[in-house]
Amino acid sequence: MSIEIKVKDKVNKEAENNFSENSFVKPLKDFFEEMTLLTKFAFRFFKEVVKPPYEFNEFVKQSYLIGYKSFPLVAITGLIMGLVLTIQSRPTLAQFGAESWLPAMVAVSIVREIGPVITALIFAGKVGSGIGAELASMKVTEQIDAMEVSGINPFKYLVVTRIISATFMLPILVVAANAISLYGAYIGVNIEGNVSFLLFFSQVFEKLSFTDVFPAIIKTFFFGFAVALISCYKGYNSNKGTEGVGKAANSAVVFSSLLIFILDMVAVQLTSLFSK
Repeated sequence: MSIEIKVKDKVNKEAENNFSENSFVKPLKDFFEEMTLLTKFAFRFFKEVVKPPYEFNEFVKQSYLIGYKSFPLVAITGLIMGLVLTIQSRPTLAQFGAESWLPAMVAVSIVREIGPVITALIFAGKVGSGIGAELASMKVTEQIDAMEVSGINPFKYLVVTRIISATFMLPILVVAANAISLYGAYIGVNIEGNVSFLLFFSQVFEKLSFTDVFPAIIKTFFFGFAVALISCYKGYNSNKGTEGVGKAANSAVVFSSLLIFILDMVAVQLTSLFSK
């Protein structure tokens, strides 16, 4: 009887230890392994980006696909964003008799935070998922292996060009989205009022300063780099099989969107620190 009890206790302890390891240690281990591989991937990018030959034609092609092809979605989103923000903010400001501050408030909100973050999230959803799925499908169909056999550096041709293109295209898209959002705000102001185009934008540029515009544009370079880096990493290192294509696209969007919020939080803290 005592032997049976000891065996049961031993089995229970082993089950508890396995449960504890699977619940706490394994996810933590997987997280640090993923971060290590992503860091090595990023270091490989910085190593390859300075080495010739330079794939300029592929860079131009990816800039067209990433930047120009994303512009219609970004433009529509920016217009609606400025219009809705203005319509929603008007009643609150009207309660305090501060309706004249509406153009300045909307402009500062869009240029500082809403424009860069929303545009980056749209960018992550469209471009990030596309890059992840494209590279994962190339991995599944062994096109990347075929490029290596034929003497082409697939990392430089596929990854480096996409990361550089996304890094430079997202700031341009953000500037365009901000401009279209401000025009949407002008339309929103004139739905229940009558403000001239010149008066509206003179109030906007009177309140906007260099410390509003410059940090907001600088952080978009990091947003674009983060989206492309994670998307390329997920696609380039996807598992074999068609299931890996869907997982690569999904995880690319999820992780890049999360990283955008983290980078934005860091950027806000740094901006507030240096602006004091």
